Amino acid sequence: MAEIGKDIKKAASLLSSGKLVAIPTETVYGLAGNALDEGAVLDIFKTKQRPSFDPLIIHLRDIDQVRAYVDAIPEELEQLAQKFWPGPLTLLLPKKDMISDLVTSGLDTVGVRVPRHPLTRKLLHRLDFPLAAPSANPFGYISPTSAQHVQDQLGGQVPYILDGGACDIGLESTIVGMEQGQVVIYRLGGTSVQDIESVVGKVLILPQSSSNPKSPGMLKSHYAPRKPLLLGHLDELIESHRQKGIVFAVLSFQRSFPEQPSELQYALSPEGDYDEAARNLFSAMRALDSSNAEIILAEELPEIHLGKAINDRLRRASAR
Repeated sequence: MAEIGKDIKKAASLLSSGKLVAIPTETVYGLAGNALDEGAVLDIFKTKQRPSFDPLIIHLRDIDQVRAYVDAIPEELEQLAQKFWPGPLTLLLPKKDMISDLVTSGLDTVGVRVPRHPLTRKLLHRLDFPLAAPSANPFGYISPTSAQHVQDQLGGQVPYILDGGACDIGLESTIVGMEQGQVVIYRLGGTSVQDIESVVGKVLILPQSSSNPKSPGMLKSHYAPRKPLLLGHLDELIESHRQKGIVFAVLSFQRSFPEQPSELQYALSPEGDYDEAARNLFSAMRALDSSNAEIILAEELPEIHLGKAINDRLRRASAR
């Protein structure tokens, strides 16, 4: 099993020697390696069993370091960076040649982010290279929001897990880029559409169903639990599966279900708080996935605030 601790010096030493380290961010835990070391990048793909056509995000300490690895930052994206970095926002920018095609899956753009978590910020200030860091989970499975989640899924495959506690947001970063002068959201996430539009005006939201994605997290079947997840109207789904005698778990936004055993239901936020729902989403799916249920029945949230991003994850979790 991996060692879990808060030793930034040890984490920096391992990363500098080409090893992988799980790191905390405000969104989810990342499986980090030196983005300039192709051996380390390959190890990320192998450890996650991640398809080579799904590009990686690189994490940097500030916007000045970002400029060293990209050719340009369009004015609108610069405005977003100034407003939301450090934070759960990834910008898709034209890369410089020093960023390997292995990182970008052959694309001429790279996703860059300045994370907000204080422990990882201290780590990045110790390093003279960016970190490639997708979520620290086997590809397609539920993203980890605590050091123990990483230990449970990848503990035997990474030497060290930097423990920064539970993730504040629990939902991946929003990925934003430009197409033909238009600001485009490629992946909904921890920075809301409303917040982005308050800075740059109306944006285009692309459907996340590509089999050859332009940015990380665009595969349709993603974030999936091992058990089937069925998305729909909960009262109808519950009645139908109860009549069939199927053991099911229920994932709701606010409601609880008195007839349902407590271990087979999870309300993301009884108070209807979208931020709380986002923080709890992956933990909830993980808990229900480890229950004795045969299937998980879930409902979508209202399409406001972070509800859009949560629904995006639920739809892709149910895609298969």
